[in-house]
Amino acid sequence: MYFDFLHSESIEDMGYSLSKLEVETGHFDGSSSNHRVASSVHRDRPANYLDHEISQLTKLRSGPHENLSRILPGKKEVPVSTFKMLSAREANISGRGRFSKADCCHVLSKYLPVSGPWIVDQMETRAYVSQFSADGSLFVAAFQGSHIRIYNVERGWKVHKNIHAKSLRWTVTDTSLSPDQRHLVYATMSPIVHIVDVGSAATESVANITEIHDGLLLSADNVDFGIFSVKFSTEGREVVAGSSDDAIYVYDLEANKLSLRISAHNSDVNSVCFADESGHLIYSGSDDNLCKVWDRRCFRAKEKPAGVLMGHLEGVTFLDSRGDGRYFISNSKDQSIKLWDIRKMSSHTARNIWFRNYEWDYRWMDYPAQARDVKHPYDQSISTYKGHSVLRTLIRCYFSPEYSTGQRYIYTGSHDACIYIYDLVSGEQVAKLQHHRSTIRDCSWHPTYPMLVSSSWDGDVVKWEFPGNGEAPLPPKRKQIRRRHFF
Repeated sequence: MYFDFLHSESIEDMGYSLSKLEVETGHFDGSSSNHRVASSVHRDRPANYLDHEISQLTKLRSGPHENLSRILPGKKEVPVSTFKMLSAREANISGRGRFSKADCCHVLSKYLPVSGPWIVDQMETRAYVSQFSADGSLFVAAFQGSHIRIYNVERGWKVHKNIHAKSLRWTVTDTSLSPDQRHLVYATMSPIVHIVDVGSAATESVANITEIHDGLLLSADNVDFGIFSVKFSTEGREVVAGSSDDAIYVYDLEANKLSLRISAHNSDVNSVCFADESGHLIYSGSDDNLCKVWDRRCFRAKEKPAGVLMGHLEGVTFLDSRGDGRYFISNSKDQSIKLWDIRKMSSHTARNIWFRNYEWDYRWMDYPAQARDVKHPYDQSISTYKGHSVLRTLIRCYFSPEYSTGQRYIYTGSHDACIYIYDLVSGEQVAKLQHHRSTIRDCSWHPTYPMLVSSSWDGDVVKWEFPGNGEAPLPPKRKQIRRRHFF
């Protein structure tokens, strides 16, 4: 064992076994791109699917009606082919005369955005952020060279706004579009979050020259720190941020003032997000290896979280909420994604201290081989996904869209210049997209279309689709990984 754990209380080990994925041969029909897709056919249902409520919720969201999947009495076929789904709908096998939302997800989720890629833009600096708007009509890409570009997806990816960031330190670390898509906030390694009017007529937005970029000051005491993560609340009235001074900040846009500061962790807060539409719950992840849940309705004591979730062995780089106030995923420098149920959280942290017998820094070193199989003895996560590489920068992961996939998949960028897509229930890697020459920090799946856009440190922003737009995809590029000090 390469880590020695000291603890003061016993916490139930929440590990769950993973299983193999059932994949139909036609699952990725029509793909001809430079990527590798898992294509094994498993007609018999695996015995060890994720034994948790979320597996049933996922099946309800993305599974066909039982009458559509029934072959013989007592025997079912999953997944059901698109041809059979359409034939059964015409014959009204389900008794509804139409597809349900879950039926639609079952059909759409089989056609992953793995064809291509096709070029969207090419820049001379590293891309750090890729985000679709909530309705998919806009796409935001942020680059190290102070550029933030907003593309109009419905108008042939025309540049809608070309923003030159203010007070740039190192890079634009994060951006967030308001729910009404009228404003964008961006963060850098400074205690000021800037907000831009996206709806203005001017395409060029140079900070305080062509347009005003209002600053939201998060530090009342002139303390200098950087912002790693920033997110709008669902109703657009607040912004939450995670910082390098180990704190969470909530800024009230209507009152134009800082409304809350929490000394949340013992190290950098790399990611924060609201748990659901209510805005009461906030999730945070930190370099102290912990994920925490904060309930703003019942702060019994200042700085005290509603609960703590342990399981990662290294710092947390990103969090994504399922949007239901119950489940979220986290990416970590221990080279894994974990799925969490906040009902498993503990009221406080067991004292877990480990002593490495080696030196390691993710910013310029590879992950030690001897650490890959080490497991946290009090892992409270309900599932773990491995295969991608989390090195050099704060790489992000997400649930796939609810509308088109029923959130059936988890996808992430990777230091090895690939995009990985995992099945949430089985844990199987179902697709690996290859094109870029360097680290992919961020990627984004369109909320309704089978389209995924990735951006990389090679400066390319490209889109992956199914079945594509008829254009020839880009030729493969030779991978080039730079080994330098990055955030």
